[in-house]
Amino acid sequence: MNEHRAGPVRSAAAREAILTATAQMFRRVGYDQLTIEGIAKEAGVGKQTIYRWWSSRGALIAECLTEGRLFGVDLAAPRTGDLVADVEAWTSRVLSILESHNGESLLRSLVAAAAEDSDVGNHLSTSLGVDRQLTERLQLGVEEGQLPEDAPVDQLGQAIMGAIVLQVLARRSDYAEPVQRLVHFLLTDRTG
Repeated sequence: MNEHRAGPVRSAAAREAILTATAQMFRRVGYDQLTIEGIAKEAGVGKQTIYRWWSSRGALIAECLTEGRLFGVDLAAPRTGDLVADVEAWTSRVLSILESHNGESLLRSLVAAAAEDSDVGNHLSTSLGVDRQLTERLQLGVEEGQLPEDAPVDQLGQAIMGAIVLQVLARRSDYAEPVQRLVHFLLTDRTG
């Protein structure tokens, strides 16, 4: 017999509790220690409720990223007319996440989650503003003549974010300076 559930597919209160528990636990214990059982207990729901709506812990993290629940920083790239200064400002905002409590651990956990679940990787880049904010600012730099017309803006953004990730994974204590040097190198006209 086919029974249809009455009411909304998801209870708004249960959804909120699950996503809140996921974000809090992820920040507290990281990806390796994050379990569906733990999330369910903290959210006050059954595991089956979580699995009905999300296929994995990676899917939960991806949704938390999409909704901005893991980072409390505005990652919009400024548009002052100075491309290098604007990208440095964006980079500083991303780096401020790392300087926050458990920021480095959070990024390392997100990289581990992205390695296991492509949705997390896709949402990570988007939530950090690489796909939209940084790429759009770099494209504006092309339009304003601050970058060559054939500049690979998507790859430039990925290279800058990749440098940040590699610095954190290597557990380097001063990651800001090498990243800022890279920004200058990539975006400064050296033809004259």
